[in-house]
Amino acid sequence: MTLLLLLALLQAQPALENDYVRVTQDAAPCASARTPGCGDRVIVALGDIQLNSGKSHRKMARGDIAVFKSGESYEPPTGGSFFEVAIKFDHPPIQSPNEMIPPAKNAIRYDGPRFFIFEERLGVGDTRARHSHSQRVVMQLNRTRLQQWPEGQPEIIVDITADRPTFNAPVIHTVKNVGDAPLRGIVIEFKPERARAAG
Repeated sequence: MTLLLLLALLQAQPALENDYVRVTQDAAPCASARTPGCGDRVIVALGDIQLNSGKSHRKMARGDIAVFKSGESYEPPTGGSFFEVAIKFDHPPIQSPNEMIPPAKNAIRYDGPRFFIFEERLGVGDTRARHSHSQRVVMQLNRTRLQQWPEGQPEIIVDITADRPTFNAPVIHTVKNVGDAPLRGIVIEFKPERARAAG
């Protein structure tokens, strides 16, 4: 096996995969709309990258996103590091808490029929009041530490690692940044199934 083939295979290995999503780093196996099993896709830039799709040519910086619907194709990004998040067509029903409370202090970057994307922000020493999340993919851009009070559970301390995707369960909680850096991340959160059915 040649070194280039080995590197290509290693790059295509998912950084995160479950019944809902497949996340790859620095590889875009779902760039073609004809790739089986790939639904909507999100590119999250971890560095300076160039993203081309048809006649569109976009320079992206760390934390920028691009959303592609099922049926849309793009070229694999070049120039730097990135995540490709592919949402699976046949994923199980979305799990959500009983009460939906929007989190304050975040910035919505995309709002679609099945999911929305926000930039998660929380300054050093700052607290985000009680809020909730459905299931979600989280890609943190900074390293820091959070103190969390999940409803009905003991308080926890979470060390945030940059550039590692995680898939988080639904929760209602309060969060405080007790680290030495601001919290900054990109979150792809599924919309509750009941909201989708009503809409």
